[in-house]
Amino acid sequence: MAIPKVCGIETEYGILFKGGDVNPITASSIIVNSYSKGNQDLVGWDYIDEHPGNDARGYSLDDYLFPEYESQLVNTVLTNGARYYVDHAHPEISTPECRNALEAVLFDRAGEEIIRRSMQIANEGLPEHSEIVIYKNNSDGKGNSYGCHENYLVSRLTPFVQIAQQITTHFVTRQIFCGAGKVGAEHRGLTGKGHVQPAFQMSQRADFFEEEIGLETTLKRPIVNTRDEPHCDPTKYRRLHVIAGDANMSEVATLLKLGTTSIVLAMIEDGAFPEHLTIKDPVQAIRQVSHDTTLNARVLMTDGRMLSALDIQIEILEAARQYAADYGLESVDTQVGHDVLVRWAGVLNDLETDPLIVANIVDWVAKKRIVDGFAQRHGLQDHDARLKAIDLQYHDMRTDKCLALRAGLVELCAKTDVRTAMVKPPESTRAYFRGTVLQRWPNDVIAANWDSVVFDIPNQGLKRIPMPEPLRGTRALVGGLLASSQNPSDLIEKLSSEF
Repeated sequence: MAIPKVCGIETEYGILFKGGDVNPITASSIIVNSYSKGNQDLVGWDYIDEHPGNDARGYSLDDYLFPEYESQLVNTVLTNGARYYVDHAHPEISTPECRNALEAVLFDRAGEEIIRRSMQIANEGLPEHSEIVIYKNNSDGKGNSYGCHENYLVSRLTPFVQIAQQITTHFVTRQIFCGAGKVGAEHRGLTGKGHVQPAFQMSQRADFFEEEIGLETTLKRPIVNTRDEPHCDPTKYRRLHVIAGDANMSEVATLLKLGTTSIVLAMIEDGAFPEHLTIKDPVQAIRQVSHDTTLNARVLMTDGRMLSALDIQIEILEAARQYAADYGLESVDTQVGHDVLVRWAGVLNDLETDPLIVANIVDWVAKKRIVDGFAQRHGLQDHDARLKAIDLQYHDMRTDKCLALRAGLVELCAKTDVRTAMVKPPESTRAYFRGTVLQRWPNDVIAANWDSVVFDIPNQGLKRIPMPEPLRGTRALVGGLLASSQNPSDLIEKLSSEF
């Protein structure tokens, strides 16, 4: 049976410093450091288990690659279990591990509000006429792309080649409901011989993929990333590191992105994904699908059929429904899984009928409606710079500027729940232990990462608490233990005797 699909999102935010000569790295450091001024002292990230060069195909490039993370830059863990850091030239938030897709949506929203709070605090301390502006998008308009990565817990028993072959079809075609939308194209030369640059496309990231499979995340980006860095027991688990997705402003789109992918991965683990449903040339197809907002483009399948992305998604959905009937959806959380199936069917039906019906849940449709309306009102031609400005403003994290907040997008998360999730961890994974000890004993935790917490115990030195199981450390398992412990030393003693 498929294992629980613990999941999370890593979002790299675009950043711009206005009114001064400040580079993005410095601006990003200001943003992350600002959050500690109004919220919590920063606890350092522990790099001991970082091995981004490990490849699922059986080798490691750690000794040959530049460091994925620059240890001199700000990198911290928050009381809600999330990671907040400077990733090269971007502020990045990685949500805590979440038991299901809906929970991950909540903590992704909490991440947005943490960014907004950081931006507010930072700008209050800047000189007059200076401002840091942050965007939840995926490209800077100058040919550079940055990611919104997803992570899913998968079984080590499932051959990676099987995962890669079968999940690719979903990654290429799911953009019809989870693409963030983009005015024009930046990556010239990758659109195909004789292909006209699109005035508008579904995905911000599609043009930037050049390989079907590979380890890179910034150059020669692959549709399926082979990084083998599970951040948990490597003998039992893999972490599928997904880079083939957009940063969504729509909560429903985020739910569908994570929820449908979780179900498809469970199907692959149980051998229930249709083996014939593979695309002949995924790299060409991912751009072909993105560039055709009429949804009529056909891609060549390995069995010789010519299918649209909508046709393919309908076949995947039907297989998922049969999977739910045969196996159940416990691995993705039964209630959330069935909700995703209903929403999945609804969005595909509405896209087939009239895409404008889903302008309240699908980002690319919502954005295209805004862009088209602005162009018509002002008599603008395709590729006008003002339309690209509208595109960018859709992702603006300033609440008074953000067009996504005015687009009528359906909200799934209550504002009170989002505020709570900014400071408190999910109760359903090991993130509960990590976040709770940071809340209770911030001065005693000197470092933490996904699978361990390091305490500095008086007269005992450093004590590392390993957490190799993502579904241990939950409130149900350790809530009482944490509540009854007077201090970290007491906690460690109890952990030693009870576990």
